[in-house]
Amino acid sequence: MVDFCRRGEEAVLELREKAGVPFFVFPLLEDTGLVSHCFSTRLGGVSKGEFSSMNFSFTRGDRPEDVMENYSRMANALGADRERMVLSWQTHTTNIRRVTEADAGKGIVKERDYRDVDGLITDVPGITLVTFYADCVPLYFLDPVRRAIGLSHSGWRGTVKRMGEVTVRAMKEAFGSEPEDILACVGPSICKDCYEIGPEVAAEFEAEFPQEDCFRILEKKRDGKYMLDLWTANRIVLEGAGILPDHIEVTDLCTRCNPDVFFSHRAMGEKRGNLCAFLSLKE
Repeated sequence: MVDFCRRGEEAVLELREKAGVPFFVFPLLEDTGLVSHCFSTRLGGVSKGEFSSMNFSFTRGDRPEDVMENYSRMANALGADRERMVLSWQTHTTNIRRVTEADAGKGIVKERDYRDVDGLITDVPGITLVTFYADCVPLYFLDPVRRAIGLSHSGWRGTVKRMGEVTVRAMKEAFGSEPEDILACVGPSICKDCYEIGPEVAAEFEAEFPQEDCFRILEKKRDGKYMLDLWTANRIVLEGAGILPDHIEVTDLCTRCNPDVFFSHRAMGEKRGNLCAFLSLKE
């Protein structure tokens, strides 16, 4: 049994476990029956030491064979094909890549011929989009009308640059998606009570967001620093992009509050593994 701390009175994400691999799902997406998705925990894998145990990063010093086994275990748990997973190459951009059948396996069994990609979109069933986290915000998108999906990484830089809105626009351009049809979820990430920022970061938000929104997402402290609410900020961005409020679910799980369940950069620094968000259209 996994013990964890939730933020809020009502559970938003559901904990599942299959073949010894625990993971979280959003009922909003799950209930459509159209997608397979999850947000991983740090449990159920084979990695050792600071990467223990479900690390998905090949670039942090973990044994590649252990990372590959972790992907195999997650693929089995999700009923996905590991050879058709497609990995992002995140550098805090708002660049979106449209994933086609030709991309299947890139980052897993094929070299990625792209980089600086923080968002992935596709309408190809059976392709699993994969993005990486250790406090930043995962954004899940499903257009049940056009049968298209998106998965984007939105840290504070991505949130300032409205990554959620950029992803919605990319789905509209690629697939004809209408914002009012899209279902969106803000995944496990650092909560406001854990995310202290300096005045220079707060100034970025104050320059890009209306004052009334800044009152909702920034709390100034006596020492001149701020607490930043990325969950509310991303909801604001998603609603501003035209997604209906009741088509949005926002996490109740903080990565930093739950270091036994999640990897957290704020809690662990560089000596850690990476979590992943997974999303695919069912075939």
